[in-house]
Amino acid sequence: MDEHAADLLADERLTAMGLLVETHAGVRGLVEADLARHDVPGSTFDVLIRLARSPGGRLPMTELAIQSTLSNSGLTRVVDRLLAAGCVERVRDRDDRRVWWAVLTPKGLDRVLAVLPDHLATIDASLTSVLDPEELRAFTAALRKIRAVVKPGADPANAPQLEAAASGDGRASA
Repeated sequence: MDEHAADLLADERLTAMGLLVETHAGVRGLVEADLARHDVPGSTFDVLIRLARSPGGRLPMTELAIQSTLSNSGLTRVVDRLLAAGCVERVRDRDDRRVWWAVLTPKGLDRVLAVLPDHLATIDASLTSVLDPEELRAFTAALRKIRAVVKPGADPANAPQLEAAASGDGRASA
């Protein structure tokens, strides 16, 4: 192998990417197993937790699709199942009839809250307990920077309609 090839293969960026992929797979596997014990698929929990942490427990379907790890059709299937289970409602936007909101119901919130203690324990055991508070802040900041590049619409701070929803202007109606 020539020196150029050796330099390319030794590139620290490859190491960083490999570590990210391995770490994600490891943590995701532990989290998925934990959620399975609660009979909650990961994609379902992803939607529920994003709604629970959003202003008013609701997000426009387009924003939810951007933030989640699901395709549009995958998100629709998950929301349909959650709707049938009484965990979410779909609400048409009062001002823009093309926009639909996913709204967390009390039953959906109860489902999230039932899972959270074990979920947080898994996150702590596999991720946060190995970092001191400063490392965790730096890690979170670095992840936000990377996400801003690879998934720019996923930051709720960049979504004006979410701010309107948080202010209680009544954009969505039942």
